[in-house]
Amino acid sequence: MSDVFPDPDGILPVDKPAGMPSHVIVTTLRRKFGFAKVGHGGTLDPDATGLLLILLGKGTKISDRVMGGDKTYRGTIRFGVATATQDRLGDVLEERPTAGLDQAAVENAIARDFLGDLFQKPPMYSAVKIAGQPLYRLAVRGEECEREERFIHVYAFRLTAFRPADEKAEADFEVRCSKGTYVRTLAHDLGQALGCGAHLCALRRVAAGPVAIDRATPFADLLEMSRPEVVARVIPCAAYLSGAL
Repeated sequence: MSDVFPDPDGILPVDKPAGMPSHVIVTTLRRKFGFAKVGHGGTLDPDATGLLLILLGKGTKISDRVMGGDKTYRGTIRFGVATATQDRLGDVLEERPTAGLDQAAVENAIARDFLGDLFQKPPMYSAVKIAGQPLYRLAVRGEECEREERFIHVYAFRLTAFRPADEKAEADFEVRCSKGTYVRTLAHDLGQALGCGAHLCALRRVAAGPVAIDRATPFADLLEMSRPEVVARVIPCAAYLSGAL
């Protein structure tokens, strides 16, 4: 921080690349631009892309409000394969053919079981803590424990494309949901409901609260900017809270 370039207060929308943990983005921005207080408004899995809200200065004080916002995602589900992590990176647990699976069957299952108020069990490969221990640490040791189901709400869940196949059908989708929803668990549970298994093979967050992905700057581009250029892209706390973006 300096008198010439004081630390900003607000939310910096970042377009996160695949393969990078959210905490690495937080740490890199803090070190490169000398921001004293940096946080986030809800992480993304390392393999996911899209909108990551970085909290700066007094923006860290409204983290609960930012994290509590609804989220919108777009992604791809692959049917016929269930994995340990419920995404494409996990070990394969089961494979089944998807011959005969069509778009209508998937949409009927979504309408029946995956809209509105739901209870969802967090996956073992997650940062949820039980007795102070993150679940993923137990999972990598091959252990599994009981997890309490969490209340979530799915406002909309629609297919945008469906590609049938005898072996491994795929569907593109868009989902709008409440905080705390594991989209890869939605994909996994949908596969179980259809009797063929499924996993999430691509995910992109396109909105979080009042902020849409078109307000975000690709992370690589931010690293090429000067500190004042980055600060100019910060949404003030008052603007975020009022939704007047």
